[in-house]
Amino acid sequence: MKNNMFHILQKELREMFRDKKSLSMMLIVPLMIPLLVIGMSALFDKESNKKAEDYGKIGFCYDLSEVEENLASTMGIEVFQGTLEEIQEKYNQQELDLYITKEDTTYTFHGNAGETTSYASILATSYFNAYKEYLQNEYLTEFGIDASKVQQILTIEEDFVEQENFFANYITTYAFLFIIMAITISATYPATDATAGEKERGTLETLLTFPIKSKDIIIGKFLSVSLSSIITGLLSLGLTIVSLYFANDMFTLYEGVDLMLSPLALVFASITIIAYSFLISGLCIAIASRSKTFKEAQSALTPITFISFFPGMIAFMIHLETTTVLSLVPFLNFTLLFDDIVSGSVNYLHILLMLISTIVVITIVLFVIIRQYKSEKVLFSH
Repeated sequence: MKNNMFHILQKELREMFRDKKSLSMMLIVPLMIPLLVIGMSALFDKESNKKAEDYGKIGFCYDLSEVEENLASTMGIEVFQGTLEEIQEKYNQQELDLYITKEDTTYTFHGNAGETTSYASILATSYFNAYKEYLQNEYLTEFGIDASKVQQILTIEEDFVEQENFFANYITTYAFLFIIMAITISATYPATDATAGEKERGTLETLLTFPIKSKDIIIGKFLSVSLSSIITGLLSLGLTIVSLYFANDMFTLYEGVDLMLSPLALVFASITIIAYSFLISGLCIAIASRSKTFKEAQSALTPITFISFFPGMIAFMIHLETTTVLSLVPFLNFTLLFDDIVSGSVNYLHILLMLISTIVVITIVLFVIIRQYKSEKVLFSH
């Protein structure tokens, strides 16, 4: 039995490594991870280090005093003055980031809700806070009141507990989500070729004429697809670590943050990747085995790519935390565990429950596939 299974595994691996499409899925897809990590880091770094002059073009629909002009110049605001119609026209032509109108002592900010307007609004608010402080000083001094004593009547101190760097958490989480997607993509093609592909070519029927048990055939195919997925997953993990290492030094938004995983975290990440590779390989083979043609199997497997990615993405967006129950839920548990691994708060029980859940699902899936391969109606119906 073991000898037959080994021969099937050898046959599948030989065909897989000879197939350029299988190799491209296995090796090329992970190369997208450095682009993801470096590209998104560069984008976040650019936004977080935006200079005042990038959003400091502000229109004033009234005349500024010399004090206001000096204050605006000090804060890096590029002042545009004119009538309401003139300023509105400039804003509509995207020459301004924001414009301000004045009625008595009420100042109103005008603009379209958006990133640039938001930045400009923050800058304008700082400007008016500084101008208000100047006016208060002048008013108090006029009446012989020590302005410093009035303004320092309250003392405010800050004691904020340092939180995780949002950008670092975002990048690492999505890098691991992309690893899951890369493994899924890597599993779909060889699983399709080893089942529906062989059925379409007629080689599966020939294989079943040999004195080999269906169980040996299925497990051999399952192990070959799983090996392909594991290679993709571990390669993706390695490229993720390398990308995070370079991103850590390249971008200022990660200053003071260590993106690197500890050796223990890498071990847990590898275990999670291997477990997911076995799970997704079994599911892909089960789905593809029921298809009559290669094209039909590809269509049937398309949704599984989204199913593998979206639960994790939603969990990240709503800040879902790992629990005993959720660590048993396929797909979702892998993403939650990756998030725990990144944050350094791995729970051994959750890892164990994930492994138990994965083994149970794989056992059920393999049992179903073996029964399928014993059914001529499923294999050879046209």
